[in-house]
Amino acid sequence: MITFPKLTDCEILQKTQVPAEGKLNVFLDTDTYNEIDDQFAILYAMLSPERICLKGINAALFFNGRSDGPADGMEKSYQEILKIMKFLGKDPTGFVYRGCTQPLADRNTPRESEACDAIIAEAMKTPEGQQLYVAGIGACTNIASAIMKAPEIIRRITVVWLGGNTFDWPESAEFNLSQDILAGSVLFQSGVPLIQAPAFGVTGFLTTTVPELEACLGGVNPICDYLVENVKSYSGDHFAWSKAIWDVGAIGYLVNPAWAESKTCPAPLISETGRYSFDPRRHLMRSLLSMDRDAIFKDMFQKLREYK
Repeated sequence: MITFPKLTDCEILQKTQVPAEGKLNVFLDTDTYNEIDDQFAILYAMLSPERICLKGINAALFFNGRSDGPADGMEKSYQEILKIMKFLGKDPTGFVYRGCTQPLADRNTPRESEACDAIIAEAMKTPEGQQLYVAGIGACTNIASAIMKAPEIIRRITVVWLGGNTFDWPESAEFNLSQDILAGSVLFQSGVPLIQAPAFGVTGFLTTTVPELEACLGGVNPICDYLVENVKSYSGDHFAWSKAIWDVGAIGYLVNPAWAESKTCPAPLISETGRYSFDPRRHLMRSLLSMDRDAIFKDMFQKLREYK
């Protein structure tokens, strides 16, 4: 059984209180090809250098109608990230990494991948007194594997994970959690400083429409056109239709934590079926309660429009 370092409640509170000012070192972990929201999140992070120093991007696994299995989902996500790097003229070498190809088999055996090793390497380079913010916007297999393989990084990282639903939502196992429930369990069990951005109940309200995208981004530059067309291709009927751009919530929160209300609470246990159970004696975590949708989208749209 893996033994994780035990942080005090004071340490967790301090490490999950994102500073309002200064630059943050961030590592992004994303199932980019799964939907059409991760592309917005990657670009938002990369176009926010005044706040985010992006250290790398990992491809996360997924399995749905857009992939033939977890490994295929990871590879398609990796290729989608490379496409975005090409748009930006960014060399992906030593910056974009392939992730795990299968969910965890148990809570004690990490999956090997270059993404897992990249998180560990970057965490170990993080100076004492600073944090590496690992922003997960997909299945957390890569992140959980890094924590299991090198438990000592718990003292150097803060995980911001967009996954699970709010604690009072009827169903807790949303897509990101259901892709690897054991990895989610490790994340909540390990005691790593954790900020959860729930899907339904919080980031599900970060919606946009085709008319809004066409009005704000259409024809501005090739990146904006790519995003607009990507959203339009997701549905054949745009009448009275909106789409949640879930994953920008994690980036928006890091850009400006004042755009979210949050609370600290005991971290729940996650069962093998993805359900929460609660024990007030457990270590603390932070959970987002609401987000300022308009502030996040205005900031993101302006940065996308200004890109040359």
